Amino acid sequence: MRKHLEVFPVTGLPEVAAGDDLPALIGEAADLRDGDVVSVTSKIVSKAEGRVTFGTRQEAIDSELVRVVAQRGETRIVQTRHGLVMAAAGTDTSNTAPGTVLLLPVDPDASAQGLRDALKARYDVNVGVVVTDTLGRPWRNGQTDLAIGAAGVRVVEDLRGTTDSHGNVLAVTEPALADEIASASELVKGKADGVPVAVLRGLADVVLPVGEHGPGARALVRDAELDMFSLGTREAARAAVLERVAPAEPREVDPALWDGLLDSFEGIHLQVLDSTITVFGDEPVTVGVIAERLAVLLHAEGYGVSVRSGPGSEATVTFGSRSR
Repeated sequence: MRKHLEVFPVTGLPEVAAGDDLPALIGEAADLRDGDVVSVTSKIVSKAEGRVTFGTRQEAIDSELVRVVAQRGETRIVQTRHGLVMAAAGTDTSNTAPGTVLLLPVDPDASAQGLRDALKARYDVNVGVVVTDTLGRPWRNGQTDLAIGAAGVRVVEDLRGTTDSHGNVLAVTEPALADEIASASELVKGKADGVPVAVLRGLADVVLPVGEHGPGARALVRDAELDMFSLGTREAARAAVLERVAPAEPREVDPALWDGLLDSFEGIHLQVLDSTITVFGDEPVTVGVIAERLAVLLHAEGYGVSVRSGPGSEATVTFGSRSR
């Protein structure tokens, strides 16, 4: 159990520009010791690496995204090439010349590793490094700093299989240590104080031996295919209607999926046989509505699905594993 943690702001750093020696600036300004963790705001890493582009912010977002997750007007939540899901692809127009946009580092984990190696070589200290950026969070107001790059620190503490104080086995507990470090450091850096670096002391058990950099913050990025909330509301609805894929091989389905679907309708019946659901009744329009709702429910659960009108007041919904 960690009994004590200290967080120090690193003050007196100059405005960072492209080509600046960031390890030297930090090493000269900070009192570093073995086992410390250095938290560095991504903005000064990007500036030192020359990650500045000319043009509009929307153009910069277009160049950085690989997928639009959600959009409201000009506000876009996107997935970047790093795998991060964030507003505006992490681009920034504050504290940079008019007409320019600051981008995230190309490889934040590599940036953290380079900084860690340089601090060891020049100042003979074994420190961990976390590169941070500010992100919003689903279902929560406000923003907090999270780790987008890391080197020399355990980014996740896997407590699965251990027991709590009551003897209960922990099944899913995996504290995101690198994110907790980033958030703690932001308490002394601040958004408007011009303090982009902090040092955390008391986390020696989290810092890896010299030469071991760990998996980096990339290990904290959830694969989009495993993300239950990988689409925004409108985007999910649009995908369910317009981006359905045909079913391939059969796949079992739990009828509980459509519980309550017919509660408001009379004279509509479902017949499930193998990988098809036949909808039939007296009103063809209502039959079509029910068939489409079934297709949306199945799509949301990851089924390949197609709908075909049958003779009279009948429609067939075919489902199965997604075609590839």
